[in-house]
Amino acid sequence: MAQKLKVFSLGGLNEIGKNMYVYEYAGEIIVVDCGVAFPDDDMLGIDLVIPDITYLKKHKNRVRAIIITHGHEDHIGALPYVLKEISAPIYATKLTAGVIKKKLEEHNLLSKVKIKLASPGDRIKIGSFDVEMIHVNHSIADAVALAIKTPLGTIIHTGDYKLDITPIQGEMMDITRLGELGKKGVLALLGESTNIERPGYTVSESTVGETMDSLFKDCKQRIIVTTFASNVHRVQQIIHTAAKYGRKVAISGRSMENIIEVARNLGYLDVPNDVLVDLNTISKHPKNKTCIITTGSQGEAMSGLYRIAFSAHKKVEIMPNDRVIISASPIPGNEKAVGNVINELYRKGAEVIYEKLAEVHASGHACQEELKLMLALTKPKYVIPIHGEHRHLKAHEALAVRMGVKPKNVFVCDIGRVVEFTEKGAKLGATVPSGKLLVDGSGVGDVGSVVLRDRKHLAEDGIITVVITLSRATRQILAGPDIVTRGFIYVKEAEDLMLELRSFAAEALNACMRSRYTDWNSIKTNLKNRISDYLYQKTKRTPMILPIIMEV
Repeated sequence: MAQKLKVFSLGGLNEIGKNMYVYEYAGEIIVVDCGVAFPDDDMLGIDLVIPDITYLKKHKNRVRAIIITHGHEDHIGALPYVLKEISAPIYATKLTAGVIKKKLEEHNLLSKVKIKLASPGDRIKIGSFDVEMIHVNHSIADAVALAIKTPLGTIIHTGDYKLDITPIQGEMMDITRLGELGKKGVLALLGESTNIERPGYTVSESTVGETMDSLFKDCKQRIIVTTFASNVHRVQQIIHTAAKYGRKVAISGRSMENIIEVARNLGYLDVPNDVLVDLNTISKHPKNKTCIITTGSQGEAMSGLYRIAFSAHKKVEIMPNDRVIISASPIPGNEKAVGNVINELYRKGAEVIYEKLAEVHASGHACQEELKLMLALTKPKYVIPIHGEHRHLKAHEALAVRMGVKPKNVFVCDIGRVVEFTEKGAKLGATVPSGKLLVDGSGVGDVGSVVLRDRKHLAEDGIITVVITLSRATRQILAGPDIVTRGFIYVKEAEDLMLELRSFAAEALNACMRSRYTDWNSIKTNLKNRISDYLYQKTKRTPMILPIIMEV
C-alpha cells in the first residue's frame, strides 16, 4: 500500500522570492530550489531573507537531494546558508551549476558540497522519486521544469518559465514532453503565478535585441546599459549589438563580472575578439565607441549604476548626454529606488531610456495564455499555485478552475502548510515550522522582531542616553546627569530643553531612590518611563531612553 506524499513550501508562497519546496515520501525528502528574498523597507540593516529550515534540520538525515530549477538568486541564494546545516547533493544544469559553484566558492563551501550535473531530458533516480528535467524558457539559460514521479503519480513543478518561440539560444520550451506527460496523467501541477495578472503572452527576448539595435544605431553618445546580471541572453544581445556598431564593452559590478566569467567558460556567452576591455581603460576610447554594462537595474544602493548616478563610482562618472538604458522592470517594492536613480541620472544631464519609454525589457515569466497552455498540456488533477503573492495565487486558482480543474482540487496554501496525497485523493494536512530568517552580516537568524523593533524606534525617534554617577555609600549624585542624544534633536538648538531634561532626570532619579524601588533594574525602568513621559509632553516625540547609572 502506498504511503502519504507530502508537499509543502518553506518559501515562495504569498511572497516574491526565497523559493523552497519540499517533497516527502516514505521518509525520504527532496528539496526543490533554495532561494533568498530581499528585505522589506522595515527590515533595517538586513542584507537578505532566507527560509526557516527548522523542519529540514530536524530531519536532515532524510534529505536526499536539493534540485535547482535555474540560477536566479531567489532560487539559489540561500544555498550557502542551508548547506552549513544540511548535507545533500545538488542537482542542476550546467550553467546553474556553474553559478552555484562560484557562490559556494565565495563562502568556502565548494569542497564540502557534491554538485551533480543534469541536462534537460535526464531522469534522476532519488530513492522513491524519479525526477525528469524538462527544458523551459526563462530569463536565464538552462532553466528547467521538473516531472517528479512518485508511487502516487507524477507532479509537474514548473519553476519559472515562459513560452519563447524565438529564443536567443537553444530551443523553445519542450511543450511536446509536457503534453506527453499530460496524456499519461499528471497528479498535480505546482505552477508559477508571477505574471498571472498580465493577459496574453510574454514577449520574446529577441524583441529586446531589436530595440537595442535601434538605440545603438547612429548613437553618438556613450552608452551605459544595466540589466539583471544573470540574464545571459540579454547580456549577449548587448555585447553583439555593441560589437556590430564598433563599440568597446566594459563591465561594472562584481555579480555581472562573475556571471559573464562563468557563462563564457561554459560556452553560454560568445564575445567577439577585442570587444571586452577593462573598465580602467574605457576612458581611453572615444565616448561614441564605448558601452558599459553594469549592475543596478533595481536601484540597489551599492550597485554599479547607483554609484555612477550619485557620483560615488571610482571609475565611471556620468556625463551630460550619456545614454543610459535600464533594461529591466522593477521588482515589486523596488519602484521607488529605481525612480530615485532615474531622477538622479536626469539631474546629471543623461538621457535615460527605461521600460515605460521603449521595449528594453522582456519578462521571463509566463502571462495568462502561457499559464493556460501549461494547464491544457499537463491536465493536472490537482493544482497548487506557487511563486507569487496571495493575489497572484488566488488569480491562478481562478484560472485553473476556468480551465476545468475542480475548485476543491486547487490548494492555495501558506508556507509550511502541507498538502497530503494518498490513494484516496488529496487534502490539507498539518503545518510544519516555517518563516523568515534574517541575514545581517555574518549573523543568520540572530536578528528577530525585537531587534527590528528597536532599529525602527531608533530610526524614527532617535536615542537619548542619560548618564549618572552615584556615591555607593550615600547614593547621592556625584556627576551628571549627562545627556547624550543621537537622531533626536540638535543639542545646540535645544539647549534650554537639555538643561530642563538634566534637572528633571536628577529629580526623577532621586524620587526613584526614595520610593519602594530597591533593585537597579526597577530604578532604571522607572527612570526611563518618567523621562519618556516628560519628553513626550514637551516634544510629542518618543525617543529610545537609555539610562546608565554608575556607582563609585
